[in-house]
Amino acid sequence: MDCAVWRLVALMLALVPGGTATAGEICRGFGPQAPRDIAATEGLNRQAFNIAPPAVEMNLCNIHTHTQAEHKGPGFSVFAGEGEHGGYRCNETEQLSAAELEDPAKGHGAFHGVKPGDTLEVHWVFSTCTVEPGPGLGACLSDACSNPQLRVESQVFLLVNDPSAHDFANFDFAHTIINGHPQPRILPWDTGAPVVFAGSTTGPKYSAETCSPLQVTWSVRPRCARLDISSLHRWAERGNAFEEEHSHGVRALVTEPVLLSPIR
Repeated sequence: MDCAVWRLVALMLALVPGGTATAGEICRGFGPQAPRDIAATEGLNRQAFNIAPPAVEMNLCNIHTHTQAEHKGPGFSVFAGEGEHGGYRCNETEQLSAAELEDPAKGHGAFHGVKPGDTLEVHWVFSTCTVEPGPGLGACLSDACSNPQLRVESQVFLLVNDPSAHDFANFDFAHTIINGHPQPRILPWDTGAPVVFAGSTTGPKYSAETCSPLQVTWSVRPRCARLDISSLHRWAERGNAFEEEHSHGVRALVTEPVLLSPIR
């Protein structure tokens, strides 16, 4: 997270009553957190904020990835372990063939931190600020707009060595402008109706003891899709507006009801 976002986080933390927690203690005073099990609708955190507009009415500001899935869902429910490189795997992982698991880059691909057989959660981040796509969540803010509404569209992919699988270039920005808004070329459309809920930013720096103060409308698709790993390496090789060349770690699943919003 870059300096612009850290300044905003520091300001918001200062405004949260009881916002600090000792080790092992659930943070208090914060709004709903993420990631979560999207099949579990219960939640006791009713700190309300307005649901962000649809993505097509907002400005795409960032695309990044996490290995494995941060959220748990019907199609990605296989526990991958604890810690920064834990999370959840796609249910079909164990069914991949030897050819699908063969690494075409032999461990030297341009996009680091992934291999065939990994699960990848991709986040398309949208902002109500008038901003251009760029690196980090700081691209979602500006000097004139430091408190935007944020929306994250999420899709979980199973990485395979298969050129017939999805090509990541189809989901990139590629200078696509629709009705004046920067947009991805397309968003995944065939993996089930997205589960929409109120949450926060994610990433391994946050936990049940260290909550994120940023408010995010999440839209998480419930099933995995297959993604050709070579297309991800091409995305890094050719350069992208987000300067992404590696996959990020995960935040542990949030399970404490007091930290979760109800899903309606």
